Amino acid sequence: MKDVTYTVSAEARSKTRLDVSARDFTIVVDEPKQLGGTDAGPNPLEYELASLAGCINVTGHLVAREMGLTISDLKMTLSGTLNPARFMGRGEEERAGFKEIAVVLELSGVTDAAQLEAWRAAVEERCPVSDNLNHGTEVHVSIQE
Repeated sequence: MKDVTYTVSAEARSKTRLDVSARDFTIVVDEPKQLGGTDAGPNPLEYELASLAGCINVTGHLVAREMGLTISDLKMTLSGTLNPARFMGRGEEERAGFKEIAVVLELSGVTDAAQLEAWRAAVEERCPVSDNLNHGTEVHVSIQE
């Protein structure tokens, strides 16, 4: 199969707000008022969690279809914990990002525990966003002259 490249473009509207164009969509990224933003949209970390949730949803339904399973309802709660010290320039003891992300799935339609575990393992292994988070995808930031 051939590689596929995904591209978005973005423009800062203020010190906290960023408008991101993805295909025909505009995604607003902002910070809450208590962090100096205008609360015009989720912050980058909330989008990261939402991205993971969206990928688990798509991958989960794909894997279920392949396994002959019917998922009649899928809900999830995702939470990530981080120490903001490094981001704020107040220490280098801990990394800037999430220490861990917890994903709790609630689904109905599949009752066999072994099938559920096989499904969960396949979803975690095949979800591209989960893969990016679990395997430290390299990020290269450059400045265009």
